[in-house]
Amino acid sequence: METGKVVVERVGGKSTVTHCFAKYPLKFIIPKKVGSSQTDAVWVYTITYGGGIVSGDCISCHITVGDGCTAVLTTQASTKVYKSVELKCSEQLLEARIGSGSLLAVIPDPVTCYSNAKYSQRQVFRIGPDSNLLLVDWITSGRHERGEKWEFDLYKSTNHIFLDGDQPLFLDTLMLENQGITSIAERMRDYQVVATLVLLGPKLKHVQNQIQQDVKRIMSQNLHIPSFGSGHYANKPSNHSLAKPSFVASCSPFGPKGVGVVTRVAAVTTESVYNFLRTQLSSLKPLLGVSPYC
Repeated sequence: METGKVVVERVGGKSTVTHCFAKYPLKFIIPKKVGSSQTDAVWVYTITYGGGIVSGDCISCHITVGDGCTAVLTTQASTKVYKSVELKCSEQLLEARIGSGSLLAVIPDPVTCYSNAKYSQRQVFRIGPDSNLLLVDWITSGRHERGEKWEFDLYKSTNHIFLDGDQPLFLDTLMLENQGITSIAERMRDYQVVATLVLLGPKLKHVQNQIQQDVKRIMSQNLHIPSFGSGHYANKPSNHSLAKPSFVASCSPFGPKGVGVVTRVAAVTTESVYNFLRTQLSSLKPLLGVSPYC
């Protein structure tokens, strides 16, 4: 059963919310304007009552971005997932349709699963040949101030993109589960953040090109050349031996003629990922009104 729905359509030459519905535990906040008055973009903030997702919650949201519109779906803070009670799994579902020449930016703060939490999210995007999508999907290891690091029971995130209704373009699932011979913490070692960034469509081509160049440069520095402080993401080893990188990233084109690019990141600190996202997405200010994560 749907707990939220947003429809953005072009009215009077502007991207406009024409339908908005939400019920417990979901709430939407839609500011009248974000950024310059010249920018044509609707911002939608998702909020959950109680400040997080409770065990057994199932939040289902549908967003439609009409032809020629721009919409941003974001959060005001990290999505907190509370501990599982009676083995119940919390779920969050998002289905989005992106029209011709439209842009949807899904740029939330990271998910933070508390100790013993169980969380599953599924996001499905249906696009046309010239639709545009920016998707950021990331998770931290937990409440560091309480000493929690990868102590949740289950985290599963699925992102699917379909072209022209049902043609698979991008199918991706990340699952972290505290079962088996080794724990999540043992497998992740010092890394405390995992992120996926998807850039798709002609309006984001310049960002795709830039991020591929930057990731190549960053990883060339981090993996091959001992660094002593140059650059935002460089390691600072105490001796001349090659230290384990504190920030690891990779880029892969996907789809016909490389229409999309997926970037994957693992990092020791949340702030380093915020810095990376700010830098890579800063050029989107003219499209979105403000730079993401600033």
